[in-house]
Amino acid sequence: MSLKDKIRIIEDFPKKGISFKDISTLIGDGEAFKYTVEEIVSHLKDKKIDAIAGPEARGFLFGASVASSLGVGFIPVRKKGKLSPETLQIEYELEYGKDILEIHKDAVKPGQRIAIVDDLLATGGTIDAVAKLVELAGGEVSSLAFVIELTELNGKAKLEKYDVFSLVKYDI
Repeated sequence: MSLKDKIRIIEDFPKKGISFKDISTLIGDGEAFKYTVEEIVSHLKDKKIDAIAGPEARGFLFGASVASSLGVGFIPVRKKGKLSPETLQIEYELEYGKDILEIHKDAVKPGQRIAIVDDLLATGGTIDAVAKLVELAGGEVSSLAFVIELTELNGKAKLEKYDVFSLVKYDI
């Protein structure tokens, strides 16, 4: 199946010069959504994964589905203030400032092998922060899996110490 045929491209959104890759058309197609999850599961199934982590919001869609298919737990990674107390947090750089991500303190057990799943790899900043948060909690990041990779932004270079997998690549 060609996933590029299932992803809507919206030019100049959310601002001029951006070519937005809209996954709502992919997840709205049951066959394409199932295929996407199965492809990520296929990549991860032999990696002895203990849990899947996914950043809000689109990482929840794919990450929870992959976790369910693998029969492992899902760890939601949220922006500051969205989880109940007893969290670990990390501040990270954005193109336009800083942000903070959090997980529950007890979400990752020491030594657990965690795969991080998200919809998009762009500059790599958010996923690098998620990986550092998992490691701060005592986990080992075993793999990073994405539906889409924007190769021109070279986010993979920031994540070179990890196994990085993406289903669809765009030059932008």
